[in-house]
Amino acid sequence: MSEAPFRYSPGDVVRVRTGPPEPHCRTPFYLRGQIGVIAGIAGRYRDPSLMAFHKPGLPERALYRVEFRHHDIWQTEAGPDRIMADLYEHWLDPATRETPDAP
Repeated sequence: MSEAPFRYSPGDVVRVRTGPPEPHCRTPFYLRGQIGVIAGIAGRYRDPSLMAFHKPGLPERALYRVEFRHHDIWQTEAGPDRIMADLYEHWLDPATRETPDAP
């Protein structure tokens, strides 16, 4: 049995969902609603939000490295040019380069 393909590839533009957090959420609040670019695929891992409640965390979820422009997040020029975050696929939606402020 082959593993399902990843939904996103490096270079894809995504928006972080703004929905309510899971009981044990791993998505930073300050990134919700922000647009970023897939920088890499970290792999598939058991769901830590389920494992926090002593469940097996299955099925595994895809984890992506997503890059954001620092200025878009904090509206300041101070700090690094980019912010990198590891985010699970179920927190990401496709976006387009035409979306305002896409990196």
